[in-house]
Amino acid sequence: MRNALVLAVLAALSSSPAMSQTPPPAPNIAPWDQEFLPPAPDWNGTSRSLIRRTTDPWATDFEKDPELNFSPDYAATRAWFDRLDASSELIRIEEFGVSPEGRPIYAVIASKDGAAFDPAKPVLLIQAGIHPGEIDGKDAGMMLLRDIAHYRKDHLLDGVNLILIPILSVDGHERASEYSRPNQRGPRVQGWRNTATNQNLNRDYMKLDQAEMRAVRGLIVKYPPDLYVDVHVTDGMDYQYDVTFGFNGENGAFTRSPASSTWLDDVFKPAMYGALEDRGHIPGELVFGVGDDPKAGLSDGGLGERFSNGWGAAAHVPTILIENHSLKPYDQRVLGTYVFIEAALRILADDGGDLRAAIRADEALRPAEIPANFEPDPTPQRTVAFKGIRYETWRSEASGREEIRWLGEPDPELWQVPFYGSRPTLTLTRPDAYWVPAHRADLIERLAIHGVRMERLDAPRTVPVDMLRLVDPTVATRTNEGHVATAVKTVEVERRDWTFPAGSVRVSTDQPLGDVVVLLLEPQSSESFFAWGLIPEVLNRVEYIEGYAIAPLADRMLAADPALKAEFEARLAADAAFAANGDARLQWFYERTPFYDDRFRLYPIARETR
Repeated sequence: MRNALVLAVLAALSSSPAMSQTPPPAPNIAPWDQEFLPPAPDWNGTSRSLIRRTTDPWATDFEKDPELNFSPDYAATRAWFDRLDASSELIRIEEFGVSPEGRPIYAVIASKDGAAFDPAKPVLLIQAGIHPGEIDGKDAGMMLLRDIAHYRKDHLLDGVNLILIPILSVDGHERASEYSRPNQRGPRVQGWRNTATNQNLNRDYMKLDQAEMRAVRGLIVKYPPDLYVDVHVTDGMDYQYDVTFGFNGENGAFTRSPASSTWLDDVFKPAMYGALEDRGHIPGELVFGVGDDPKAGLSDGGLGERFSNGWGAAAHVPTILIENHSLKPYDQRVLGTYVFIEAALRILADDGGDLRAAIRADEALRPAEIPANFEPDPTPQRTVAFKGIRYETWRSEASGREEIRWLGEPDPELWQVPFYGSRPTLTLTRPDAYWVPAHRADLIERLAIHGVRMERLDAPRTVPVDMLRLVDPTVATRTNEGHVATAVKTVEVERRDWTFPAGSVRVSTDQPLGDVVVLLLEPQSSESFFAWGLIPEVLNRVEYIEGYAIAPLADRMLAADPALKAEFEARLAADAAFAANGDARLQWFYERTPFYDDRFRLYPIARETR
């Protein structure tokens, strides 16, 4: 009943009939305009000239829509690209995966090189629809690829190759409705944020749970991109910028790929800002609001490797995260994305050689210490000038408090607001290698999908290693992305001679993906397989001992070992709760007998250090 009432209210706000997956048949039928959203500032950038007439045989469904507020479904998109592929030798489609619901995941490749890329040319990979409601990159990519194939922009491929993933989360794209993203202005019909298995793919860059992310990782291994652009649409506060983008290491912040980040800062960013501004767009740095007060501050949004930009820095794949502004009209966002992709092609063609040199420099890094587990820094790094939107507050009867009302007017005065970055809470020491036992073939498979190089044992091998004993690990009280997370702050190192069976792997950290290896295999890392709850068996105890057996054995141990007796008495004196708990006292002795489960909380992945 409640949903029916909400839909009735929404219907009353609109003069349109129910939305369908086809454009409205006549220009006089206005789309649902989401009147509860703030007004959009006027915009008439020169990038509007990129839109082709509706009568053009290659006009996209977006361009044919009278309101420029429509994005086609999966079948219509694929049919259009198939037609483009058949019409041009510059375009080919490559299927590189299958979704959980059985839909092919495909890329559209634009190249003058035929089936094999010229290795001298940089590769630009544009990924759209990892969050399918944020689909600007698909429609922008359709327009640009059309212009490359048929409207004299093929010169863009003279010095660079382009790969477009128009829809990564294809199942989420087809869970479409006009009620998917209430904080976003268009397109009218939008896909769902999560996949058919209810997973957020932009949290899966490290653990590689999902078919879609495993597929895209395979595509990246096959066609290593020199620049990887992940296209999103933001939520949150209103501001003047329509295209914001960022990367780890921007403005000198921490990054695992400093040379590439310097190139992005010094070469790419100013050239891209100029290209967008020349076409009437307002580019800005990727930022996120802090708190409810619009002027309280901005943050970097986090540097975690589960996100595309964090993974890219760790894997030494220069990665840009675009967040177009959700409150800007759909046509403005699509056109800004078109300009961005076209400009990126030009920049790579001119300066891609320097970027490749930066990538090689980053791939050669082998830091002895690896900062990890970043959290928001409570101390602002600097003050930034920010192009805000005027706003006022009003008291809502529904919330019973003051709420923000954005007025849709650019504030003539630049806001001066604090910017908060991120700081590491853990420093990991880089070992020479890790050993993953054969019985964890699932983890070995995930490492292989990442592209990690490994030595696989053909026969058992006994090696001296450091095994880690987990001290007081904790288990989350709720699920996260389909997992029950685990955490451990302290580990005890035990030197062992350990026999690894055939099928086990030695994973050297002396490789370009060495930082990724450390972050995945150190249990204290918040991005590790352990942290995602993928190694829960280490928390299970198997054997127990009854009081009638351990009590007399413990008394004998006290009588026979003065050092043990002194240790026990010191514990009694220091811990009153322990002293008063008979079960805890007997457990203390049990843990010091050979009957105790030696592998309880013994992490199964070993470190190798010289």
